[in-house]
Amino acid sequence: AIGDEVEGLVPGDMVACAGAGKANHADFVSVPRNLCCKVPVGCDASIAATSTVGAVALQGVLRAAPQLGETVCVLGLGLIGQIAAQLLRANGTSVLGFDLDLQRVDRAIQNGMDAGVADVEGFKQLVRDRTGGRGSDRVMITAATKSDAVINLAMDVARPKGSVVIVGDVGLNVQRAAFYRKEIDLLMSTSYGPGRYDTRYEEDGQDYPFGYVRWTLNRNMQAYLQLIASGRIRIEPLIEKIVGIDEAPTAYRALASGEGPAPLGVLIRYPADARKLSESADSTWISVRGARKPPA
Repeated sequence: AIGDEVEGLVPGDMVACAGAGKANHADFVSVPRNLCCKVPVGCDASIAATSTVGAVALQGVLRAAPQLGETVCVLGLGLIGQIAAQLLRANGTSVLGFDLDLQRVDRAIQNGMDAGVADVEGFKQLVRDRTGGRGSDRVMITAATKSDAVINLAMDVARPKGSVVIVGDVGLNVQRAAFYRKEIDLLMSTSYGPGRYDTRYEEDGQDYPFGYVRWTLNRNMQAYLQLIASGRIRIEPLIEKIVGIDEAPTAYRALASGEGPAPLGVLIRYPADARKLSESADSTWISVRGARKPPA
């Protein structure tokens, strides 16, 4: 069902949703209009479930504002870095990647990234050789580490007057020399786009005018799903594991523990539920079924 003032959606549409506390794992959810978008034809529902993560990567690319023919470095080739590398290639740039995990570097290359390495000195040499010693036009940081080494590596490989965009959570103790000498622009990318953390946008449904804010979090989600539907980016190769909903707690604990190699992408599969609903589709009330006493 939809609210009386909701435009652009009709009951029965398949939608992708975002928002902590809104897009919940449940039989029924109530999601504000600006936090959901229609899934286009050609985009499988299971892959559309990555729309929030994809919008984070896309917002980072938009902040970097790469131009056709430029060289862009991606530091950190986890799920968001992998998607960002594909988005940059679709945008007509040459993409060089770095990650301490060689398997992730190889995965990104298999999915279209131009080149990458898994050691710092080798990466510096790669950027030097691929840019004629000039340095990378843009650098996207999609790593997650408390170390300051990543941001200072970004400063080292960026060209004079280049830009560095922070997408991941990294240490920010920047060594001044390269930053100052090259006069580098340091930019922050906030989640999945303009509108995030704005209550009026997210909860009250007040959209930003298209002509003034071309890319909002909702329009980022739409663009990402359209790129999947058109075949310009491929997310299926990044899904390494599928778990049933009953296995989800175990899967989350395994990720949180940090033990063993972490999979890039994990999907949660819900079983087919043939039980008949106790109310009609247009009912104004819902019967909660299978409720359990909450844990202490």
